[in-house]
Amino acid sequence: MAAESTIYASQLRLELCLRNRAYCKALSHVESYGSMPVIVYEPSPDGSRHGNFSDRAYDAIRSRPEWFRRFAKVHAQAKRALPKSQRGWRELDSSMSSDALLMNVFCYPGVCDDARVADMLGVEKGLIPEFGFRAKVPLASGGVDRTEVDMRLGTLLVESKLTEGDFQSKSAEVVEAYRDFEEVFDHRQLPHTDDVYASYQLIRNVLAAHALECSFCVLHDGRRPDLREAWFAVMSAVKSGDLRRRCKVLTWKELSAALPSDLQAFLDVKYGITPPGVSPSAVPGWPLD
Repeated sequence: MAAESTIYASQLRLELCLRNRAYCKALSHVESYGSMPVIVYEPSPDGSRHGNFSDRAYDAIRSRPEWFRRFAKVHAQAKRALPKSQRGWRELDSSMSSDALLMNVFCYPGVCDDARVADMLGVEKGLIPEFGFRAKVPLASGGVDRTEVDMRLGTLLVESKLTEGDFQSKSAEVVEAYRDFEEVFDHRQLPHTDDVYASYQLIRNVLAAHALECSFCVLHDGRRPDLREAWFAVMSAVKSGDLRRRCKVLTWKELSAALPSDLQAFLDVKYGITPPGVSPSAVPGWPLD
């Protein structure tokens, strides 16, 4: 599984590199160092546009301080992988950012008001997304986990994935320290070795959904079947039928069918994401011969 994940993630990263190299020509950007340069965008000089976002989504983000604060998160590899910038590089600047994709979709005006989107996600329409939600998953010690869930939309927790290698691994000591771990999971069915659990983010977010009585959805790229397989491996270990029914997996491609046409066009050119049955736009050098 690890080898397959690496292959699928690398292929998607390469396609996105090529797509963004073609897309970025008239936009403020740099390329990362390395054999597969990643396009990283920056705001326009007047701050009104950002190449990693559709104009309408970025206008909406700038209008809500709680959304715009997501740009405070510094790019983890900026010092060694990117040219110097007086502003400083942010995680949301990267064309590989799954959080940027998430915000491009759910900050776009009208998306959360659309009944088709709400039906796909199993929520009410008209909700306002909360990004970087602190789920405070209970620990057996009486404390809480302070890690973030990518988005909360009403009673739905969302994990967004794009080019990430996997759902991360974590030591058994950390995973088994959650208060409800034994109640929620048959640990023997979870993918693990003696001292490490795979798909930690899924395990933690299912525990968050249980503790908060929420639903949980993984949004991933359809070109990453390895992530879907990892999802089902974790779901098979959930004891409660009710909790399993509250958890779902959806691809960006499936969701795109319900999105506005202008947003569909943006996702096609920049990400190669199109509704089912629609071929993505051509990009020079892709697919590989």
